[in-house]
Amino acid sequence: MTLFEDLKWRGLVKDVSSPELEKKLNEEKLTFYIGTDPTADSMHIGHFSSFLIATRLARYGHHPILLIGGATGLIGDPKPSNERPMITKEEVEKNVEGLTRQAKEIFGFEVVNNYDWTKDVSILDFLRDYGKYINVNYMLDKDIIARRLDSGITFCEFAYTLLQGMDFVVLNETKGVTLQVAGSDQWGNITTGIEMARKKNDVELYGMTMPLVLDANGVKFGKTEGNALWLDKNKTSSYQLYQYLINTDDRSVIDYLKMLTFLSKEEIEDIEAKHLEAPERRLAQKRLAEEIITFLHDHEEYEKAKQISESLFSGQVGGLSAKEIEAALSDVPSFTLTGDVSIVDALVNNGICSSKREARELVSGNSISINGDKINDLDFIINKSIAIENKYVIIRRGKKQYYLIRYN
Repeated sequence: MTLFEDLKWRGLVKDVSSPELEKKLNEEKLTFYIGTDPTADSMHIGHFSSFLIATRLARYGHHPILLIGGATGLIGDPKPSNERPMITKEEVEKNVEGLTRQAKEIFGFEVVNNYDWTKDVSILDFLRDYGKYINVNYMLDKDIIARRLDSGITFCEFAYTLLQGMDFVVLNETKGVTLQVAGSDQWGNITTGIEMARKKNDVELYGMTMPLVLDANGVKFGKTEGNALWLDKNKTSSYQLYQYLINTDDRSVIDYLKMLTFLSKEEIEDIEAKHLEAPERRLAQKRLAEEIITFLHDHEEYEKAKQISESLFSGQVGGLSAKEIEAALSDVPSFTLTGDVSIVDALVNNGICSSKREARELVSGNSISINGDKINDLDFIINKSIAIENKYVIIRRGKKQYYLIRYN
């Protein structure tokens, strides 16, 4: 398959600005850019699919540039429903530093900041050199702007598309960029840059978008009850990422393997056949987790995440380190102890059991484990001496209910 055929097979092409782009991608070496605004100091998993396209193109010899919007981030891309809250200049600077470091470490891209060429442009120069080339009626036809006209849109938001268009023009003039790649929600901004470059410099630039990656219910990939899954493993551990990916819906997992991994068509079709034969084994989900976590963090991190997951599933948690416990059990009910407490009192006083009678029945019936070991001694004492690394005691009720004791 050619590069473009591969992108199409993977479901990674939604819009292209010109039919010529297919030939250019297959036969030429283009310099292209992909951008993100610094709304946080780390990218999240929702960025991953877009940035993987850049990596795919780079593997075919095209040159990627990552633009971090130190300028556009101070304005904010218009949201479909209301105005995006502005963040302070100090926050933007901090986020730019974090994203720049991350982009170089994970993707190895050349990184530029649009604040560098925007900060010294006066309002008069901006209007004369860029604003004059874009008709207001043209801007009103942009989907995101048109959807805000009834509820109202500020001039600040309205001008965002001109700033992004200026980025495309400047990168073409200074670095020879001829292509912008982005998610489908950026199509209007991409075409503004193409139009601006055509009128200002009489050059033809190109744009390509990919569909937004959604789950089986139409929710954006990586959205977990309002919490982002960050690419920075210090913000989202490899184990947390593993848990999200291993629970991928069967209806979506093959599409994710196509869009989010570098596995070949033949490899994915083989995984799909095996997955359909025995979906309960979750072979496709496991391979998805392995490929993504290995790419982002490394294979050792993937193995650690897998081992933590298997330990929790089997109940053999005694071998986990304090750091692994913090990652794996951050969301389970927890309580703090400072001294000794009997197992029955620990279960009742912290709501694990509703009464001492229930607690004694569960302990006697081998339904309570401490640090992976079944406890049936009603006189068993929990204290800091049995805590893992003198910090944590893990209580398991039945097969799936975990609780965490923390020692200061």
